[in-house]
Amino acid sequence: MNWTDGYVTELGYTHGYYRELAPGLLRLACLSQGVAAPEADGLRYLELGFGQGLSVAMHAAAGDGLYWGTDLNPSHAAQAKAWARAAGSDLVVLDDGFAELAARPDLPEFDVIALHGVWSWISPENRAAVVHLARKHLRVGGLMYISYNTTPGWSATMPVRHLMTLHAELGTAAAGGLASRIDEAIAFASRVSDAGAGYFRANPAAAERLKGLTTLDRNYLAHEYFNRDWHPMPFSEVAEALAEGKLSHVASAHLLDHVDAINLTAEGQRLLADLSHPVLKQSVRDYLVNQYFRRDVFVKGPRRLTPTELDRAWRDATFVLTSHPDDVPMTVTGSLGQANLLESLYKPLLGALAEDGAGPKSLGQLLGHPALQEASLPQLREAALLLTGGGHLFPVQPVSAAAQARCAALNDHLLDRAATQSDVSFLISPVTGAGVAVPRIPQLFLAGARAGKAEAAGLADHVWEVLQRQGQRLVHEGKPLESVEDNMAELRRQAEAFLLRRLPTLRALGIA
Repeated sequence: MNWTDGYVTELGYTHGYYRELAPGLLRLACLSQGVAAPEADGLRYLELGFGQGLSVAMHAAAGDGLYWGTDLNPSHAAQAKAWARAAGSDLVVLDDGFAELAARPDLPEFDVIALHGVWSWISPENRAAVVHLARKHLRVGGLMYISYNTTPGWSATMPVRHLMTLHAELGTAAAGGLASRIDEAIAFASRVSDAGAGYFRANPAAAERLKGLTTLDRNYLAHEYFNRDWHPMPFSEVAEALAEGKLSHVASAHLLDHVDAINLTAEGQRLLADLSHPVLKQSVRDYLVNQYFRRDVFVKGPRRLTPTELDRAWRDATFVLTSHPDDVPMTVTGSLGQANLLESLYKPLLGALAEDGAGPKSLGQLLGHPALQEASLPQLREAALLLTGGGHLFPVQPVSAAAQARCAALNDHLLDRAATQSDVSFLISPVTGAGVAVPRIPQLFLAGARAGKAEAAGLADHVWEVLQRQGQRLVHEGKPLESVEDNMAELRRQAEAFLLRRLPTLRALGIA
């Protein structure tokens, strides 16, 4: 067996950032379930299978603890090292396999071990190595974040993946390369569907998912569908495997899962309330929502907070806006579909959060705000979960001067990169310790603002110069803008919105 161990290495993974890996979000998920989580100060953090390494590099830049990461693909490790050098962080980057990592004599004990999606794509031997790492190198009270494809959501469409990988292996020429074989495999599966195949008629959701694959990044598809090992698992099997590492499930890292009203019918809530076994309860919930991807937090020896500790922790919990209040919709989407937020609560809450330059505010402070006199702590708790889960709010962390400097250095590097590339759509906030979505055009606006362009016209000119050098045009409502006048008009419109709403938020987050 070669070093790849059946894992796709021909195509690199996408340059994504995954917010569920952020220490602050993991702590909030634990707090929501009344479980103590590792403190932010001096955190010892390990990410397994980090892809291009953007998440772990950002967390290492924003945190003052010890950060390690490994990915089997040496190209991924090289990119992660480059992020770390740009930030000036002490991130330890390895290209060890999981068993190889577990055998290292210098491997320390960690507060957090995290792996995003990887569990679904590795062999039984490598899953055993992950459990061994948790057993031997996750401290008591430490947490593991693990996300994975699951059933029953994947059950109907697993045969689609089998058909595509079978064609990629047997029905295409190897000389074309993996990207070409993926295109051919998707086209072939579509032909089977269009031929009136009974499987697709009986499983319309599978046909819809197949149609959606045509729009996805081929690098993403290579890793998501075309590894040798691909194992969607029910929660019960994952929980049983991790129990060997002394791990207990405590929470979903997808914070919208914590609010039953947007995910479960009244009858579904009553059904779950009658179940006492946690594994059965989670398994039945997956059937109720037809879960296809789980984002779980397990803890080695969870400690339940007392009512007094829990009340104090929630009152002390401090948040900052990551969106301008005008950009926050008064709706939220759960498994049941779209639900309306209570405007009489959320509008004044967002207004209070935006005061004083949108600086961080604790729930205790907000409870005492004149506009929120009718609000209760349970209401603010739920609002914090929904707004954070929706990407509009985030818990803050203690900020050191060293972390600010590392984040600034990494952001400078990413802004320089945005002049020629559009593959990274995030910047790092020292205030939250987490990545913030900032697409390429707003990144270029920010670079222009740093260069002294204070007006929308100047920012538009700055960005147009960058785009013109590369022969690029804007796309508006799915159509490219051809004329200079149309591009400039759109850039000025976007620049005005950036100055009015986005730039103040970036300043509050310590990015601008």
